[in-house]
Amino acid sequence: MVEILKKEILRSDVRNLSFSYGDKKVLKNINLPIADNKVTALIGPSGCGKTTLLRCFNRMHDLYKSTHYEGEIILFPEGINIISAKLDPIEVRMKIGMVFQKPNPFPKSIFENVSYGLKVRGIRKSSFIKDKSEKALKQAGLWEEVKDRLHQPATSLSGGQQQRLCIARALATDPEILLLDEPTSALDPISTAHIEKLIVDLKSTVTIVIVTHNLHQAARVSDSTAFMYLGEMVEFGTTNQIFTNPQQKRTENYITGRFG
Repeated sequence: MVEILKKEILRSDVRNLSFSYGDKKVLKNINLPIADNKVTALIGPSGCGKTTLLRCFNRMHDLYKSTHYEGEIILFPEGINIISAKLDPIEVRMKIGMVFQKPNPFPKSIFENVSYGLKVRGIRKSSFIKDKSEKALKQAGLWEEVKDRLHQPATSLSGGQQQRLCIARALATDPEILLLDEPTSALDPISTAHIEKLIVDLKSTVTIVIVTHNLHQAARVSDSTAFMYLGEMVEFGTTNQIFTNPQQKRTENYITGRFG
């Protein structure tokens, strides 16, 4: 795996990661390099551990009892292990943003949604908050559509716009990594196309890890792809290699639709 990305700068490196809910081991010895300013896709059948792996990055599992991590997820350039018990999960979440399957805007105005994370961080300077919020909305490709109604409820937006608003909310705090958990699964084809274009555009400013069941989507937006099965990392490589010349039979079977 390291050989594949030897010319890339890494933003994160998953090393021998295992994760358990109680006595049930869900992830088993995962190794995965995440290249900086690239899109890494996680693919595999339902229940294979993709979302579980994604949520390890921002310590969401810490919200539940009886969970256990082994191994490391190193975040560069700091060189910190973000799953270390010594590291506050809140500090991790300040560095890593996440967008979920279904749009989940807060019951607040469009502007309040985007500025929420900044205010939580204790930022009070209104001009700074305004500028950062506008920048995030522009990054998410939403500014021109909402600039004249920033104080209207976020729920007045369409589904696709709400998802882009959630992306803007995550971007406003300048995350080092943006996690996307099937971000278009609840959207129509036109909104999906908007989000996919956005993902490609955003990688110049933020490293992205995306979980998707849509193989065509993974092929369109990602630079590297990891195939997971039953909690294990079966194969990782450039997206072109995974989709055109998989090295593992299980990967080939999944890509060609023979199972999964």
